[in-house]
Amino acid sequence: MRVVGIMSGTSVDGIDVAVADIRGTPTQATLTIEQLAFMIVPWEPTNRRRIFALFEQAVAAAEFCRANFMLAEAFAQAVQHVLHETKIAPNSIDLIGSHGQTIWHDVTQGQVSSTLQLGDPSVIAVRTGVTTVGNFRVADVAAQGQGAPLVSTFDWYLLRPGNTLNGVAGGWRAVQNIGGIGNVTFLPPLGNDQAPLAFDTGPGNALIDWAAQQATNGQWAYDQDGGLAQQGQVSNPLLARWLALPYFRQLPPKTTGRELFSSQLVAQWWAEAKAAGLTATDFVATMTELTAASIATAYKQFAPGPVAQVLVGGGGARNPQLLRRLAFHLQQQLGAGVALCTHTAFGIDDKAKEALAFALLAYLAMHGWPGNVPACTGATSQQILGQIAPGNNYTRLLRQQIQVY
Repeated sequence: MRVVGIMSGTSVDGIDVAVADIRGTPTQATLTIEQLAFMIVPWEPTNRRRIFALFEQAVAAAEFCRANFMLAEAFAQAVQHVLHETKIAPNSIDLIGSHGQTIWHDVTQGQVSSTLQLGDPSVIAVRTGVTTVGNFRVADVAAQGQGAPLVSTFDWYLLRPGNTLNGVAGGWRAVQNIGGIGNVTFLPPLGNDQAPLAFDTGPGNALIDWAAQQATNGQWAYDQDGGLAQQGQVSNPLLARWLALPYFRQLPPKTTGRELFSSQLVAQWWAEAKAAGLTATDFVATMTELTAASIATAYKQFAPGPVAQVLVGGGGARNPQLLRRLAFHLQQQLGAGVALCTHTAFGIDDKAKEALAFALLAYLAMHGWPGNVPACTGATSQQILGQIAPGNNYTRLLRQQIQVY
């Protein structure tokens, strides 16, 4: 089945669009994903500002309603643009999986009671003519799960290590995504019947991005190659204070987002930093250190087995300074050096991984297979994830499924 995956994350960097051929079944461990194309389609500045206004809850209900359609229109246009640019025939696409844009993830005392992603899949299905699956997180939350990290499904099926990893017998692989928010999946080796574990480690790039914009008067949307952080000095007293945030000690499964690591929080921290005499680049360095240290501390506290490798993805994988600081803190917290690598070592486009994960979830949904890993999300049961919005090809898809079964 040829599937398009669409992803727009917490950082709102752009719309990730991946096209892949997906085959096989999870029950027989025959799943394969062949990436055919990937592009990041930038958000129009006006729409990006509208999304950030939604994060701040500073808009009327009518704006949420309009944004639901606006985002879906943008997602549909991004798909059409990528297919045109890569010369992939639109009628060759069987299915679209759209994560949508998370606006709010309602977490109270570690429990997720609701979640909201905008960009209605029905609009995408009508505009593209392709059956679209969206709203993946809702079913997991309804089953008392965290609704995240759903990318752990991709990790569980496709990235488990062999019995000896980097010379460590029984070594576990940590798959660390560093997007706007950081999340990790701890994977036991094949043959080990222990359950995986996944959770959000805390901030990824979101606070670094805010600090970089502050340091460059809005000229940079993120810290390019970690250059600003390299120029600054870390404030260890402030770092220790901010690492005392209760979320970092909370037991998994757990998730977080802009409802906690918000622009208000980072603005408050910036005010504290200025009062302590930090420069803008010092603040970028300290936010970078916070991300690296919080990830390593999470491994020390919660890793279910010996971590022999960290596979890093997301925008943070392209920040050399952040990776250097992560390696340092892992050494400090785990007492030994841990090999870091990116998804390219496994033939996976690091930038495309999350979009591919939602293509996979759409594929699973269309076949009637569960899309969550309860050990990772905390759900009480496996659930088929996503709501299917029929496109012009829906009848054909149903006939194909009948033939399969």
